[in-house]
This record gives sequence, C-alpha cells and structure tokens, in this order.
Amino acid sequence: MSLELSIEFFPPHTEEGVEKLRAVRQRLAVLKPEFFSVTYGAGGSTRERTLAVVKEIAAEGFNAAPHLSCIGSTRAGIRELLAEFGASGIRRIVALRGDLPSGMVDAGEFRYANELVAFIRAETGDRFRIEVAAYPEWHPQAKSPCDDLLNFKRKVDAGASSAITQYFYNADAYEHFVAEARTLGVSIPIIPGIMPIASFSKLARFSDACGAEIPRWMRRKFESFGDDADSIRAFGLDVVTELCQGLIARGAPGLHFYSMNQSGLTLELCRRLGLPPTG
Repeated sequence: MSLELSIEFFPPHTEEGVEKLRAVRQRLAVLKPEFFSVTYGAGGSTRERTLAVVKEIAAEGFNAAPHLSCIGSTRAGIRELLAEFGASGIRRIVALRGDLPSGMVDAGEFRYANELVAFIRAETGDRFRIEVAAYPEWHPQAKSPCDDLLNFKRKVDAGASSAITQYFYNADAYEHFVAEARTLGVSIPIIPGIMPIASFSKLARFSDACGAEIPRWMRRKFESFGDDADSIRAFGLDVVTELCQGLIARGAPGLHFYSMNQSGLTLELCRRLGLPPTG
C-alpha cells in the first residue's frame, strides 16, 4: 500500500507572505503530495485569503483542499463557496466545526462538523472528497473520550471520506484511537497529523491551547537546551522522524504535515524517511 503525503498551509496576511508561500510550495512539490490544504480562520475570518490561495494552488496544477468551518456560516454562504470550489477544479474539502471568534455571538446555521458534512453531501453528492478532523488525545472540549469518539463517528456516518488527526507525539494514542474507531465500524483512512518542531516555546504554547500532549521526557529535554536553536531543531527532527517511522511501521495510511508555511523541516523529515520512494 502506498503512503499518502499531504501538507497544510495557512493563508498569508501579507503580499510578502504570499510570495514566500509560492516558493515554499515549489520546494515541497518534490514530495509529490496528494494535496495541499489551506486553513480557514475562526468564523470564516480568512475566507477570501483561503479561497485565493487554494485557487492559486489549483491553477498551478496541484490538488488543493480548502478548510471549511461551519461555525458562523450560513447554508447560503457554504453553498456559494462550494460552487466556487467546484468552478476552480477543487475536489477535496477539509470540513471542520471551527471556533467561534471572540466577541461573536451568532454561531450560524450549523453547530457541528457532521452537519456540515451532511450538507455538503446533500448539495453536491460525491463531487468532493471530504476530510474531517480526528483527535487521538481527545478534543479539549469533549465531555469524555467516549463522547468524542461518537462525535467522530457521526462525521463519518454523515459522509466523510477520510480523516486527518490533530498532531501528537505518542504513537500509542493514535493506534488506540484507530482501534477504538474500528470497533465502532469506522473504516475510512485515519491519517496522522505531523507537526515538525522548529521552536519548543511556540510548540508548548500551541499544544497547551489545543490539548495536544508533549510527553514529559520531551519537555524536559527541550527545556534543557534553553535558547540553543540548533539543538532544539536537531532533537525535534530525531523525535519526529522516529514517530513517523513508528507510524509507518504500524500501518498508517499516510502522513499529513503541518508545515507552518515552511519547507525545511518537512523536506528533511521526508528525506530521512525515504519519501517519496524513488526507483
């Protein structure tokens, strides 16, 4: 079975960032990713920038997968976006609940991602491949692990094609989540999300906010390096390489890299992993 690679970007805020991302995409193209995905801000706050980036990716001949969050959205607005995606040759969507921006009271016409998935299927049939999110270490707002797993199954039952996980550094958590999903009858591919480590301080802040666990032994090791950026980068590459090797050995169907609009770490990880295969 071939290993599917995919890479995530966020929509740049400046023209300089747009130019930088173009160069990053060209460097990452050597990995022959199945698709490039582009994130979508809370409440659709980056809607136009996300749309511009995915249209450009599609025009360059790559498969583009815009994120689409339902919080703060209307059926009419989603319908309009689906039409734009289809007209631009986009055939894959990452469907998410999303976050309600600070100060926004109206959550829109959808409450959960499964409602968005069901709406996309009702409106467009099988035109789009729909990716959904999965949380091996459980969504931070979930009432319980069981409740979170049932939420995931509802997205699958609504018509999801495959899933991409939140990043993690404990391969056992991923394996356990997949096993539990399979016992519920979930058969779609569940692709592990991979976060390369460039800065431990940034990773720690982000992980604390999103509920992704950094194992204690990793934290202590990173903390011991202080401001030594080279040692942090080297250790991070070793840790994530070993994680990916373990996931591949356990039969993960692919790897989804959270690139943070950078190419260096993802390219080096894939070089170490021998991806894409040559010959």
